[in-house]
Amino acid sequence: MNFQYMKDFMDSLTNWIIPGNSIVVYKDGKEVFSYQSGYSDLENKIKMCGSELFNIYSCSKPATVTAALKLYEQGKFLLSDPLYDFIPEFRDMYVKTESGELVNAKSPITMRHLFTMTAGLTYDTTLPCYEKAQKATNGKMDTMTVIKHLAQESLDFHPGERWKYSMCHDVLAAVIEVISGKKFSDYMRENIFEPLDMKSTCYHLSDKGYEKMAQQYRCVGAVSVDIVEQQQNGTKNDGVVVNEGKENILVFGEEYESGGAGIITSLEDYAKFTAALANKGKGLNGNRILSSGTVELLRTNQLNEVQSVDFNWKQHVGYGYGLGVRTMIDRAKSGSNGSIGEFGWGGAAGATVIIDPELNLTAVYSHHMINPKEDYYQPRLRNVLYACLGD
Repeated sequence: MNFQYMKDFMDSLTNWIIPGNSIVVYKDGKEVFSYQSGYSDLENKIKMCGSELFNIYSCSKPATVTAALKLYEQGKFLLSDPLYDFIPEFRDMYVKTESGELVNAKSPITMRHLFTMTAGLTYDTTLPCYEKAQKATNGKMDTMTVIKHLAQESLDFHPGERWKYSMCHDVLAAVIEVISGKKFSDYMRENIFEPLDMKSTCYHLSDKGYEKMAQQYRCVGAVSVDIVEQQQNGTKNDGVVVNEGKENILVFGEEYESGGAGIITSLEDYAKFTAALANKGKGLNGNRILSSGTVELLRTNQLNEVQSVDFNWKQHVGYGYGLGVRTMIDRAKSGSNGSIGEFGWGGAAGATVIIDPELNLTAVYSHHMINPKEDYYQPRLRNVLYACLGD
């Protein structure tokens, strides 16, 4: 293995517009590469060192679906179960048509719809339900209250008809609370973080932890400020980098624990989780978090031909969508030198996880910049990683 290409690629990003970046790579359960380029604090010229904490935003999703699948393995639910079995507020849902008319949903939202982003929900954080939840909780916005208020909103389409990136995995976090009888963060800590010795991973930071976090930046003037649109549509020009502060912009209140975007972690810590999935469910310390068969289900494409039309982000050409993760299904279309079934996801501030059970390989990368230029760096990062492995 020779990782010179990866060093050169990461340096090229920080020489371009990314303030700083970091990566850790595990192969066969051992760390084989770690590298940092640029600055964790651009203004004060503090270099990336590898132990920084990051808001990983949507890279939280693989951990959330893994946690939910532990309950699936225990027979607590089937993917075909209706969501209203766990959160009754979702029983009678309506769909808003193109003309603005509200019609009854043809079928209920199921657990499969939540995992696969086919429920008809959106990522619109300006919906009236969030303001209502804020008033109901005096600004604390606990997860369950927020999700119950979300059930008051109409759906964008009938469940199962399309794929749309949305709050599905935040709803999944609320379902985990119902089934487990525990706060989402407590369940995650007891069932994912502690079994894998992930001591730096959390949903809410102490003052000491806040000091360890890399500064978060935003590329201004490139595209829309909408965070999901930035991930979906990529970048049109370079823009200008400004300091955004360290707050997670998708956490609604002091008690909100986002299944879709809430994790704060270091790359070394989160690599313990992704290494477990790369090893078909078994952690570096020998603790198993999922069976190998469930990992296979997780990375199996779940979208039919119609749903796949909407899964059209530039960085996902040649990929399908499994239970909350992209999964590579066509090497020719993707132009990828990786393995069929390589899976993972990216986050709104440049975190990315690459997981390959065929090679027992994983990489965790971040550059902590909102509007992260995913369409550019993600496919290149994957190709460079596989090239570095050699024979």
